[in-house]
Amino acid sequence: MKLKCLALAAAIAVSAPTFAMSSTPETGYTETKYPIVLAHGLFGFDSLLGVDYWYKIPETLQKDGASVYLTQVSNSNSPEIRGEQFISQIEEILAITGAEKVNLIGHSHGGPTTRYVASVRPDLVASVTSVGGVNKGTPVAQTLQDWSEGSTEFAWLLDNLGNALSTTIDFLSGGGYEQDLLASIGSMTFAEAERFNNEHPAGIPATACGEGDYEVNGIGFYSWTGAKPVTNVLDISDLITAGASLLFTDGEANDGLVGTCSTHLGMVVRDDFKMNHLDEVNQLLGIHHLTETDPLTIFRTHANRLKLAGF
Repeated sequence: MKLKCLALAAAIAVSAPTFAMSSTPETGYTETKYPIVLAHGLFGFDSLLGVDYWYKIPETLQKDGASVYLTQVSNSNSPEIRGEQFISQIEEILAITGAEKVNLIGHSHGGPTTRYVASVRPDLVASVTSVGGVNKGTPVAQTLQDWSEGSTEFAWLLDNLGNALSTTIDFLSGGGYEQDLLASIGSMTFAEAERFNNEHPAGIPATACGEGDYEVNGIGFYSWTGAKPVTNVLDISDLITAGASLLFTDGEANDGLVGTCSTHLGMVVRDDFKMNHLDEVNQLLGIHHLTETDPLTIFRTHANRLKLAGF
């Protein structure tokens, strides 16, 4: 298990039982009552070869008061398995900080992961925020699943080369977790997402593209997403979201990997940012649409929203 608490001067890697706590903030704009804990998505990590998954986000939040923790779980696995790994880290954070609960923010597959935690261990959670979350499945995963079921060769590639990539990412980022790419992809198909939502329904909209309950059992639910697969010609990672967006049909709004309506959870802060799936966490290296709000500002504003809500 590996956790990180971001101090004002720098990101400080720590492991139990020693954690560095935040310095006293000057403004308190982002100073939430409970610590903010970030959960990465598919092929995610905390830091990989000097590149942070949540690029400059933790430091930006902590600058004005937030206590922020990074976590790392299996980058490729089901939300249930990832969620159980996540729970043990949350318990450690609570034990060290003395806090009663945490504010969870999950990106992409981190959305269902954080929702699982809120469902099975609501005593640990103050709020759940889904950023570009795969809450009702995605045609990208559905297509990969269909291809793998129709081709033993393609299934082999996913199971072997895909897991090799997952394992390499895990190794280079110091994770030490077992990977299962097919389980991860399968969990994001429409049928499996529906099954998961039936078991863990809090915050899920009853309508196809509406809002869900803002609060369930005292836990606040929020979401936001981008809706523009290509945002900056200088960002080479836009090639990923541009290619994946071709799998969406009928003009469905999407961020390149997840459809807009699929990301809805609880209070929908906004679902039309000029961002793609990677821009939502300030990647690649902070390159984003020139006329859109900086992703760092969106995270700061949301931390303040949580603070004002008493979270």
